[in-house]
Amino acid sequence: MAFWVMYIYIFCIWLSIFITVLHMLLVRGSDWLRPLTKAEVTGPATIQRGRGYLQGTVSAACRDYRDLNAGCSPKNRAMVPLSLPLSTLLKHRDCLQKATVFYNVLHQRPWKRDFGAVSAGVGQLLSHQPTAKNYAASVCSSSSDGRDTTDKLWSVYHETKRQTEDLIQVISTNSVNPDTIFANNEMSLRDIEIYGFDYDYTLAFYSSHLHTLIFNIARDILISKHRYPEGLRKYEYIPNFAVRGLHYDVQKALLMKIDAFHYIQLGTVYRGLNPVPDEEVIAMYEGSHVPLEIMSDFYGKSTHGHTMKQFMDIFSLPEMTLLSCVNDFFMRHNIDYEPVHLYKDVKEAIRDVHVKGIMYRAVEADIEKYVCYGEQSHAVLKKLSEHGKKMFLITNSPFDFVNRGMTYIVGKDWRELFDVVIVQADKPSFFNDRRKPFRRVTDKGALLWDRIHRLDKGQIYKQGNLYEFLRLTGWRGSKVLYFGDHIYSDLADLTLKHGWRTGAIIPELRKEIKIMNTEQYVHVMTWLQSLTGLIEQMQVHRDPASQAVVDEWIREREAMKPQTKDIFNAQFGSLFRTYHNPTYFSRRLSRFADIYMASISCLLNYDLQHTFFPRRTPLQHESPFWPEYSPAGLNVSSRLHRSKAESD
Repeated sequence: MAFWVMYIYIFCIWLSIFITVLHMLLVRGSDWLRPLTKAEVTGPATIQRGRGYLQGTVSAACRDYRDLNAGCSPKNRAMVPLSLPLSTLLKHRDCLQKATVFYNVLHQRPWKRDFGAVSAGVGQLLSHQPTAKNYAASVCSSSSDGRDTTDKLWSVYHETKRQTEDLIQVISTNSVNPDTIFANNEMSLRDIEIYGFDYDYTLAFYSSHLHTLIFNIARDILISKHRYPEGLRKYEYIPNFAVRGLHYDVQKALLMKIDAFHYIQLGTVYRGLNPVPDEEVIAMYEGSHVPLEIMSDFYGKSTHGHTMKQFMDIFSLPEMTLLSCVNDFFMRHNIDYEPVHLYKDVKEAIRDVHVKGIMYRAVEADIEKYVCYGEQSHAVLKKLSEHGKKMFLITNSPFDFVNRGMTYIVGKDWRELFDVVIVQADKPSFFNDRRKPFRRVTDKGALLWDRIHRLDKGQIYKQGNLYEFLRLTGWRGSKVLYFGDHIYSDLADLTLKHGWRTGAIIPELRKEIKIMNTEQYVHVMTWLQSLTGLIEQMQVHRDPASQAVVDEWIREREAMKPQTKDIFNAQFGSLFRTYHNPTYFSRRLSRFADIYMASISCLLNYDLQHTFFPRRTPLQHESPFWPEYSPAGLNVSSRLHRSKAESD
């Protein structure tokens, strides 16, 4: 029966197309075949017709979905999610391509691929309902034959998989450029008059040797100063063990990843260097939710009764690894210890590495080994200076260390690029504590005692506070853009209290984008989303045979989820996502950073009149029918420049 219905349906479609074309020829004659003039293409009437065509395409897909569910019982139909089947969108693929081409002609915005541009706007429809129309309609119909129902469910499954493979070919052609600047909030560089920078991991980027150095020095401090066992010297730094943004339960000695809704990502909880079974995690926390009162405080610290510490700094990677290694040593040797004391000792050892200048002296002694990315940072500063922008530097690092690094990156005259330079600022206290005045520092590092009435170019200042900085410079509000790598210490107070625009530097972004561009990742994620949509729709079948099939799909989905984690990091996965939800790190990033990028060098790809627009990501209750810009970012812009150059 379904076979004949399918052929009648196809015949009706072709018949309607034939009648429409015949009508156009009879009514308009040869005028219909005449090429449109430019005025006709861009005229209001044509624009209105184009909008109607686009809306009609989507409406046709929606009608197909309503038809698909016509055979369902009222109860089951109410439970089916309001989303479109993959087969319907693929069927209207040509229409979507034409609609997109029309839209691009009107707006002069070339897409990397026609259907890809539209699928960026309606992509969620593909993931929620990846079922073939006729199969799904027949499955929705009640059937007393359990074997017949399961056969139909598996037919839907295999058809969905086939269509997903076709879709993967389309998606794979649209890679994301790692040098793109991404926007959480609309921001125009045209409005920015003053640019501010942190130093570490913003202007100066470090090699992996620095993390090994910090780990080794802190480990030795534990042994020599805090009398930890000599056997700890056998532990070496593990470069790919931890990721930034993890939480550490100080009392339970557990390192874990938590999502934006305070849920622990099961499978990412580690005691020492070994994973903790999910059952044990659920027993310890009475589920997987972490209550707000024991989460870290606003700056990610474990203070005032908070038992969680969040590691947001790139410098914290050696600290997390050292905590895990010491925990591992104690457990392996059955040594009874107090986790709170361990955490405080490791924290103090890491602080000594910085405060006592051990790390700074080591880097200064072999700067070529530890510092990289110098030329690109210099190019950014030079570009801003040539366009008459004011610049300032606020860093927690000491002057000698910054001077050695900036001389290596920019040259001996690096201070001429900055209107104000502040070292040892003690962020985030710098943004909140009004009590600390500025002190001027000589070239030899001596502190002067005179009162500061103005901040002069070419001079070096220490400590101070933002309120005094604002009074002396007058640099207030959204005309200031400040870049930093620490979401809390660098950006949070500036955007929440002072209205500065903020840019987050996320070095890990480049690696993660390259992974997301791989065929393996695209294949896994596309099928995972399609399978999720299939489960979402077919769960309405409550008979035992159907439930057995859906349960098997659920097991397949659960088996796939670790792949989406391991492809980024075997222990903790992506910095930005748990299996599905954004991470707690992502939540804070989207709140405190107007824009974010892999490195400051990404600014070189944009002119200083550029406006960054966030994608209008549909809310769960919204229909994503609008076209979106290409997520490949700079690829579109580069093609525009090439096209212009060729036309000139």
